[in-house]
Amino acid sequence: MDEPDWRSLLPRVEEIFFTSSAIQKFTDEARRERFKVRWLGRYLEHYLESFFVARNTGDAVVGYLAGCLEDPARNPLFADLGYYQAFGPLCASYPAHLHINVAADIRNLGVGAALIAAFAAQVSQRRLPGLHLVTNEGARNIRFYERNGFRLLATTRWNDAPVVFMGRELAVA
Repeated sequence: MDEPDWRSLLPRVEEIFFTSSAIQKFTDEARRERFKVRWLGRYLEHYLESFFVARNTGDAVVGYLAGCLEDPARNPLFADLGYYQAFGPLCASYPAHLHINVAADIRNLGVGAALIAAFAAQVSQRRLPGLHLVTNEGARNIRFYERNGFRLLATTRWNDAPVVFMGRELAVA
């Protein structure tokens, strides 16, 4: 996100975030805000250099990728994500990680793949060996990630649900 007025994009990014989320209803505004900070806010606050937006031909934001080049298993900012206790050893080979969301009416048009390609290029430039993501087991997005070079490497339970670690190796020259 290298735009000087990037904050003006946040309402649309947040709209895509919430409409793409598995959780659609919150008991109060405070819980909604905590959810946003956990899955989106920490990236905007600490890792803006790895935050990518996709725009349509009319210049409207249609998707985003929130990434981080640091190993989350060794980063205190991600200590609240208990699944890294199980997935931590894999993070040495796949330290960079991402969250991605694309507007529903734009999916299957290559936007998500382009966002992943841009982030993978950044990860490669930093000479990191790979990137990963964590998602719910059985989620509709697993096939999308597989088509974009990710492999399912491990499964664990977190918050009473099975989650999977998917990694993508990158060539390090």
